[in-house]
Amino acid sequence: MDARVKDKLSHYVGGRRVEGQSGRYGDVYNPAIGEVTRQVPLASTEEVQAIIENAASAFPDWAQTPSARRSQVLYRFRELLVKRLDELAEILSSEHGKTLDDAKGSITRGLEVVEFACGISQLLKGEYSEGVSAGVDSWSMRQPLGVCAGITPFNFPAMVPMWMFPIAIACGNSFVLKPSERDPSCGLRLAELMTEAGLPDGVLNVVNGDKEAVDALLTDRRIQSVSFVGSTAVGEYIYQTGCAHGKRVQALCGAKNHMVVMPDADMDQVVDSVMGAAYGSAGERCMAVSVVVVVGDETADEMMSRLKPRISALKVGAYNQEGVEMGPVVTPDAKDRIRGYIDRGVEEGAELVVDGRDVEVKGYENGCFVGATVFDKVEPGMSIYEDEIFGPVLSVVRAGSYDEAVSLVNDHEYGNGTAIFTRDGDVARDFTHRIQIGMVGVNVPIPVPLAFHSFGGWKRSLFGDQYIHGPEGVRFYTRMKTVTARWPSGIRSGAVYNFKRGGEH
Repeated sequence: MDARVKDKLSHYVGGRRVEGQSGRYGDVYNPAIGEVTRQVPLASTEEVQAIIENAASAFPDWAQTPSARRSQVLYRFRELLVKRLDELAEILSSEHGKTLDDAKGSITRGLEVVEFACGISQLLKGEYSEGVSAGVDSWSMRQPLGVCAGITPFNFPAMVPMWMFPIAIACGNSFVLKPSERDPSCGLRLAELMTEAGLPDGVLNVVNGDKEAVDALLTDRRIQSVSFVGSTAVGEYIYQTGCAHGKRVQALCGAKNHMVVMPDADMDQVVDSVMGAAYGSAGERCMAVSVVVVVGDETADEMMSRLKPRISALKVGAYNQEGVEMGPVVTPDAKDRIRGYIDRGVEEGAELVVDGRDVEVKGYENGCFVGATVFDKVEPGMSIYEDEIFGPVLSVVRAGSYDEAVSLVNDHEYGNGTAIFTRDGDVARDFTHRIQIGMVGVNVPIPVPLAFHSFGGWKRSLFGDQYIHGPEGVRFYTRMKTVTARWPSGIRSGAVYNFKRGGEH
């Protein structure tokens, strides 16, 4: 362990912070200065198993707690989130690097899921059929699974955990959260706030760790479900491993989101949308627009003439500087990886219009900064087109027709989000029906559904059958039970040895 780093984080077990015992630690950077400021314990298999046992012990009582009482905990948690918004944003930005406004916005999107989960009593209602046969009634109910696990990414260290554990806990499950080891402090603070809101000890636990901790969660028989958000390679591994061990798994994975610009689009709206969707959060989000497909050279030339000066003027800096529009990427390794993609784009023949490789921020010369970058005349097959770069690098592709643009979107291996900008209702309607993508925007660049809908992609952007949060989130964290009942009466029909029509029993 680096003796210079004094801020050593912990796990959260049974309602309190617990020091790691494995002796292994990971570095947590402040990306603005490019230095390690904290270290996080990396749990051993034995530590994970002990944490799962704690969650398993807490489950039975919590599952029997009336849903209205579970809602009250979430209502109090919601109020604490509002009060602690500035504190949480500061924690988030100091480890991730995104601007404070961006951090607050992401926390608010997580808070919306908490508000949705507060209505769990309504969401868990089953169905009832009276008189399905002579003296027989039938009804359904949704019941919790047991211990659920969530493995969350670095890019939204507050929002994505809140897309998972509030609904799981509202449904009556206990939960083990494994946040990203790159920025784990938000997960720990959220767990503390849940305890402050009155959540019984052990219902929500946080284990920090790397692949060893993940594998322990995936293989332990007490874990009933696993929710994951992250890269496709890791997500596919988690899906296959979790399913092989009998778990319900939802794995939301990589993306290469295309935004189609038609010749009749409002170009002012297009440019504003591209700036926010491509460079917000330094491009480190699975719904970022990383490819703009422009129909027609004339339209492309007009867009680029407006876009280039806007990108060049984008203010890059530390999250605590005034007027900053884009912060650093998360670590020095991320910076090097993104710069490597820009190098390859040049080598592959794309036209580099704005180069963000050498951006410098005064006073933060060692920070993990990559400036906003845009390539024009990008072609399918180039690495900058095919791969998820996860940084502020935009590729512009020129299409000769609307049908060619649709084919480009549909042919890509990822299917998370897409958008079309047009004034033509017929084109927009056709696009929403033909496009093979999970989330679609019409003149909306980042079509993330609100909390009362569900979030998820198609193709290699999602492994599993159910989306996250919203109604599908409730279904994911519960299983259905159907009851058919007859009470003794004077009616006797004798023994029945075969199925009969009309629901006869």
